Amino acid sequence: MGTLDAILLGLLQGLTEFLPVSSSGHLVILGNILGANVENTTFAILVHAATVLATITVFWGEILHLLRGGLQFKINPESKYLLKIVISMIPVMIVGLFFKDSVEALFGNGIRFVGCMLFVTAALLLLTHFIKPKKTRNITAKDAFIIGVAQAVAVIPGISRSGSTIATGMLLGDDKTQLAKFSFLMVLVPILGEAFLELLKGEFSPASSGISGYALTAGFLAAYLSGLFACKVMIRIVSRGKLWWFALYCAVAGTVTVCLG
Repeated sequence: MGTLDAILLGLLQGLTEFLPVSSSGHLVILGNILGANVENTTFAILVHAATVLATITVFWGEILHLLRGGLQFKINPESKYLLKIVISMIPVMIVGLFFKDSVEALFGNGIRFVGCMLFVTAALLLLTHFIKPKKTRNITAKDAFIIGVAQAVAVIPGISRSGSTIATGMLLGDDKTQLAKFSFLMVLVPILGEAFLELLKGEFSPASSGISGYALTAGFLAAYLSGLFACKVMIRIVSRGKLWWFALYCAVAGTVTVCLG
């Protein structure tokens, strides 16, 4: 993987991580077009960490407020919210601990598989257009777990993480103004934790990853900068609740991918 490939893949990761179109699926598709090694999960973890850093940048004030409230070690709105975040992380942590090898193998299934999973994303997003609960509510602990299950399923390339978590919350009747922030915050610890473990094992070194330091750095910066833009855009989109345009895009992208795969 060259530096230019890394920049293009990083830009794509940052833009698609927060849009409900599957960043991992698009990495596989563009990686195949460029002839880059998209099965290199170290690079995928690195650019995901970059978008997590973009999330922290955008929500820094709110994250600090939550931590201050949570560190008071008493029941308050902040500690309750943090507890819901922890509950939402349980499913993806189970997948990471017991099914990591199986998940990594999915990245080698080819772009036709990704195309098929894009249809799944399209169907889920389209449901939010036709199924609209009469009443909205705040995210409950039960909802947080169900949304967490959606996040765990979205480790499959082609199924959008943000799309599946936000759409699931909307179908449950959760307040859509809360969903984007919750969806973005619930992924912080799992991604940063995985990146930290990779760092301890030395997987980010050029020798271990097979990618030059320049390419790794360029990919990280590209994903971070494009992620800043996409995160802010997605918040506005979710507040309006119009996800069916992305369903149409995923359906078209899935069709092209399957046909040309």
